[in-house]
Amino acid sequence: MGSKRLMLDGELEEGEALDALVHEDRRKPKDEQKKEFEQRNKEGKKKRVAVWVKEEVLEYESELKALQIELLKMQNYIKETGMKVLMIFEGRDAAGKGGTIKRITEHLNPRGARVIALDKPSDVEKTQWYFQRYSHYLPSAGEIVLFDRSWYNRGGVEPVMGFCTQEEHKEFLREVPEYEKMLISSGIILLKFYISVSKEEQEKRFNKRRTDPLKQYKLSPVDEESQGLWEQYTIAKYSMLLASNTEVSPWTIIRSDNKKKARVNCIKHILRAIDYPTKIKDNKLEADDKIRIHAKDEIQNMEKEMSLKINFTKGE
Repeated sequence: MGSKRLMLDGELEEGEALDALVHEDRRKPKDEQKKEFEQRNKEGKKKRVAVWVKEEVLEYESELKALQIELLKMQNYIKETGMKVLMIFEGRDAAGKGGTIKRITEHLNPRGARVIALDKPSDVEKTQWYFQRYSHYLPSAGEIVLFDRSWYNRGGVEPVMGFCTQEEHKEFLREVPEYEKMLISSGIILLKFYISVSKEEQEKRFNKRRTDPLKQYKLSPVDEESQGLWEQYTIAKYSMLLASNTEVSPWTIIRSDNKKKARVNCIKHILRAIDYPTKIKDNKLEADDKIRIHAKDEIQNMEKEMSLKINFTKGE
């Protein structure tokens, strides 16, 4: 891919700038006005900066803008018809959930689109039915709700980190398909995304968070343990997908080592899943099958990888 140069320029067009100066103070002699104009233009040239941008970045920004326009059209239709849309975003730490959600909601009307990112449960919430605190935030008619982590905390982080018992984890896996079936029966459109990052890419992102003062807030004690607990999280992911990837409520896996491709393909999947008037042609919304993976295929891939590891350990 090549690059293109953009000019960030303080230079003014002579006619426009001179007219502006004359309008600013008509009492000054014209010679003095022209001298001021030339001085300002000279200073503007000194501030001129050439910026090289990769073509792939420009292409990404252009495609993202077109998709965000479609998201806004979709939201307007959801509001007009009273649809209820719930999107769940799960994945390992530093997988890119927050960045994907940000691009989805960036230009949506905040009155009809809410992002829910709950903190750890309070002492009172710990005594409640597990799904109770999440049920409070479900969408009403005309709303889109996006969960940045959800009840699937009990399918991943909690059992790995010891925040719940093994029995609580098993009970969750038994209950969650029925809970989601009830949500869908009530008229909620449920889309579940698992944002998947490789171990190597996760480590790179953690290292960047450690050194970037604007990203250090993202690094938690739980994150710091993620690399050492990689295999445990893999087993938890497999158990979660196996139990909760149902015909009525399937998972979609988004490969996120390339963040830009992950965001674009996730949005395309959303737009294809919900019908609305004046939607762009389907060929503009075709997802990359190397980025967007159906959960049943992911389960098969994981089973093959686990089988290979077991055989390797046995020395076969």
